[in-house]
Amino acid sequence: MFKTVTLLAALAAAATFAPAAQAAGNLDCTLRFNLSGWSVFYKTAKGTGTITCSNGTSIPVKISAKGGGLTVGKSRIVDGKGSFTGAYSVNDLFGTYGGAEAHAGAVKSSNAQVVTKGDISLALAGTGEGWDLGVGVGNFVISRR
Repeated sequence: MFKTVTLLAALAAAATFAPAAQAAGNLDCTLRFNLSGWSVFYKTAKGTGTITCSNGTSIPVKISAKGGGLTVGKSRIVDGKGSFTGAYSVNDLFGTYGGAEAHAGAVKSSNAQVVTKGDISLALAGTGEGWDLGVGVGNFVISRR
């Protein structure tokens, strides 16, 4: 009887801590991408990439970004990198993320931003070629290729 009560207490304690452990997500994934686009108050960009996860999953993806703000330019990001947090499965990574960004460059262009979709965040960084300057808000969409 004592062993059964102890086992039940241990299971109850584990169940109490499980939601806290899952709150941060348990899938470690990165995104490698190439992206090119232009902006004159309205910003648009398209590209491709690959999501790679710690569980061995590798998925080719399409990327599009649209938004607006005080922005002007034309740029191309080559070999950009992103890191996901808060995902439970690979399917959680697809969809529309929202966020704000700042970008600047002349000949060499740089871009860094964090976009979110619910509990999932994606930190993006990349360098490339072009000229651009501005701040804006918009969306970042990831879909299967």
